[in-house]
Amino acid sequence: MTNSFIIYHNPRCSKSRLVLRMLRRQEEGVEIIKYLESPPSEEILVKALKIIGREALLRKGEDEYYKLIRPNLKSLQDDELARIMIENPNVIERPLVIAPDGRMMVGRPPEIIEKLFS
Repeated sequence: MTNSFIIYHNPRCSKSRLVLRMLRRQEEGVEIIKYLESPPSEEILVKALKIIGREALLRKGEDEYYKLIRPNLKSLQDDELARIMIENPNVIERPLVIAPDGRMMVGRPPEIIEKLFS
């Protein structure tokens, strides 16, 4: 584990910016990863799919979701879905936050990440 929070961040997203501000107020550090440039690894995404769930981790308004994921969502294994997400990171809901102890969640609504602070 790390001593820092990790945020998979999109600076253009107001919710992601708000979550980043909340994280910076904590005593732990914050590692910022711009996920559109550096998507999470397959290992992280598979874990997130299990913990957070497919519905919460996928952006359903994206064209790639409708073309690549939705038609096969029920039959896709988590590792297959993770690879599609890595190749098309805009379908990953943001911001994905990982606490120093390994807990993770999507910061929507932003206030939900306060659960990671205790």
